Amino acid sequence: MTLIVNGETLESSAATLSELLLVLEFEGEWLATAVNGELVHREDRRACRLSDGDRIEVLSPMQGG
Repeated sequence: MTLIVNGETLESSAATLSELLLVLEFEGEWLATAVNGELVHREDRRACRLSDGDRIEVLSPMQGG
């Protein structure tokens, strides 16, 4: 299926948000995720099913100053 992740179009067979994060190698306790503009909490990512055309945003903290 086609997904838009952080503004970039990609093809993925990941069925859930947690699977997609593994495929894309996003790791860490501090990730913030949203699907189609709705915040998805860490504990809900396994149950968050993805559909063709979904827009996913993944944010991680930046270091520096």
